[in-house]
Amino acid sequence: MQGTAAPEPRLRPRTASRLAAVQALYQVEQAGAPAEQVIDEFVRHRLAAGAKGEGAAPGAEVPLFARIVRGWTGGAAALDAAIAASLAEGWPMARLDPVLRALLRAAASELFDQAGAPARVVIDEYLHVAHGFFGAEEPRFANAVMDRLARGMRAHEFAASP
Repeated sequence: MQGTAAPEPRLRPRTASRLAAVQALYQVEQAGAPAEQVIDEFVRHRLAAGAKGEGAAPGAEVPLFARIVRGWTGGAAALDAAIAASLAEGWPMARLDPVLRALLRAAASELFDQAGAPARVVIDEYLHVAHGFFGAEEPRFANAVMDRLARGMRAHEFAASP
């Protein structure tokens, strides 16, 4: 059919949860809004069945989404310090694009949760999300930072890796 756009592929529920968490952490930082308020807003307007429009992620797993956002807000100072330590020397957190900073915060929150998904799964999922926001350079940068974070937070998962 000419002139019709292909429907956007539906995200898997856990990927949609991670995408929404990145968006929520961005909103928390940019608007200075309390995390619980942002979580509530997302659950009611963006994650609900039938939600449409920019930022909508219907089908997202709400418990995972909320755990990621709360995980970062509950340990923001320590997680930001871990991210900062994973950046190149002389590269401050403030220099990061705000969306990239939100993505790294969401990933750090999940990596810190030892009972969560395996580190390689977390990295792969956030790389998928990064490609939705950025061109080639930022996802490569994010991959390097997340790899350093994962090796620091979950060294046991990489013990057998070269």
